[in-house]
Amino acid sequence: MSIEVRNLVKHYGSLAVCNNLNLTIPSGELVALLGPSGSGKTTLLRMIAGLEQPDSGSVLFHGEDATFDDVRDRHVGFVFQHYALFGHMSIFENVAFGLRVRTKATRPSEREITAKVTELLKLVQLDWLADRFPHQLSGGQRQRVALARALAVEPKVLLLDEPFGALDAKVRKELRRWLRRLHDEMHVTSVFVTHDQEEAMEVADRIVVMNEGRIEQVGSPDEVYDHPATPFVLKFLGDVNLFHGRGQTASASTAASEVSYVRPHELDIVAHADADTWQVTLAQVLTVGPNTRLEFRRDADGSLVDVELPRAAWVQVRDQLSLQTGSVAHLRPRRVTRFEGVAVDPASAI
Repeated sequence: MSIEVRNLVKHYGSLAVCNNLNLTIPSGELVALLGPSGSGKTTLLRMIAGLEQPDSGSVLFHGEDATFDDVRDRHVGFVFQHYALFGHMSIFENVAFGLRVRTKATRPSEREITAKVTELLKLVQLDWLADRFPHQLSGGQRQRVALARALAVEPKVLLLDEPFGALDAKVRKELRRWLRRLHDEMHVTSVFVTHDQEEAMEVADRIVVMNEGRIEQVGSPDEVYDHPATPFVLKFLGDVNLFHGRGQTASASTAASEVSYVRPHELDIVAHADADTWQVTLAQVLTVGPNTRLEFRRDADGSLVDVELPRAAWVQVRDQLSLQTGSVAHLRPRRVTRFEGVAVDPASAI
């Protein structure tokens, strides 16, 4: 089932939460709506589901206008962040609920319901907990039950609103990999909301980056990371350093007007200056697990610059250049991103 959003607008009072959005999601694709709080991603998801009505614009399912169709007529499955399971029902009955409440004409037989629920619980690897109750399960297990319940009604579209947001980091990582494998097996058109950049990059076929009610960029994880369309996309998808001017030879006017963006892992530490380096002083060294994060202070303007290296690479550079806190070094970018016509307050160049 393909989804198309055309010129979609939604206001809450004077605030444009979704501002003339246009988006096409092909059938069978897994798409992430990614952005900070207040960017409009959940409102867009709810309008696709029919839980919110737009002020203008339209939502099409497989080419047919569904903008004002009732939620029940859209054939969508919805998974919430906080599970929304029925505490008084067993896991089996939670999954069976959507099938049991169908009209008599469309309700499966008891044998068909049992077979369907058993199949789904095996799919989410929880068939051995069918007779338990939600309070007896872990958070990750409850979220898998919620997903099985959404799939029980055989939705044409699966919508997930921050499905792993309430879980700890280790469980989140396990579940998002599991969701990717599940999608590859079922190929249900799926849209999920997240503010977690790593989650979107790992799970989605395509990412829709949103900001202040607008779509900043749509593309594959590699496209939005390697070729960001706007400074917002670049800065939202990981840490970035801002530099003014092209290096030691930049004129004062150029340094004030030109902005260069360099990610911390795209900076090399070198011993000698040239036209493409910045002179810096090592201020702090932080090693966490296999990676080392270095904080330098730029001699030209006192701004801070972050550099990231694998721990082994840092040890090698440190020994070669005899670096310690307070040492002078030079940074050379391997890759620089610039956006034409972008003006940035020099005070933000950190």
